[in-house]
Amino acid sequence: MSRFPQKLPNTAMVLAAGLGLRMRPLTLDLPKAMVEVKGRSLIDRALDRLKAAGIAKVVVNLHHKGNTLKRHLAERNDIEIAFSDETELLLETGGGVARALPLLGSGPFFVVNSDVIWLDAQGDSLHALAAAWDDAAMDALLLMHPTVMAVGYSGMGDFDMAADGRLTRREQRHVAPFLFTGIQLLHPRLFDDAPPGPFSLNRLYDKAAESGRLFGLRHQGIWMDVGTPAGLKAAEAALEDL
Repeated sequence: MSRFPQKLPNTAMVLAAGLGLRMRPLTLDLPKAMVEVKGRSLIDRALDRLKAAGIAKVVVNLHHKGNTLKRHLAERNDIEIAFSDETELLLETGGGVARALPLLGSGPFFVVNSDVIWLDAQGDSLHALAAAWDDAAMDALLLMHPTVMAVGYSGMGDFDMAADGRLTRREQRHVAPFLFTGIQLLHPRLFDDAPPGPFSLNRLYDKAAESGRLFGLRHQGIWMDVGTPAGLKAAEAALEDL
């Protein structure tokens, strides 16, 4: 089994190019990643977690109100930030990461959605993902959270997870026990033969699952979906109670 040695991957990507349609009207003049939760923007919360975990370089993709986000992040000098510009064409999650691959290096890297907040109960989740990574067996390792325990989430979950961590898609009209948190560790080879232009990461997850190379790790702690005004309100209430 080929696992990471003592150090973590040193690069990560924060997905911040979405239009923020579900978060309107807050995102009419603001990128969703700059929406604040209890006085701290979503993008800064994500960067805080990556910095605390020891990540040296973060790539942020830009589209909706991209210049506004770029100016905001220029104020941070505690972590290296590179930008992947999607101003001309929004590439979705998969296409966005594929575009940024030259900035992310040749080894595994983290990808984090900007519209989630996670609090860990036992250690650091990014460290846990790195410790669980098996390079010989995995192309993608997703952080999973129990569907019924999520804050601000009303969906039916995403995956079933076997005892060894292998993931399979939930069946139609079936509530899956786990949802994908938007926090993951990916290898560049996942993008071999990826299509050009816009596409969803789900396309690559399904391909990896078919070959038995899509794995999950259960999150221990609190996870919040902050993609809607209702989710924002629920997250603020949950943080108030901590």
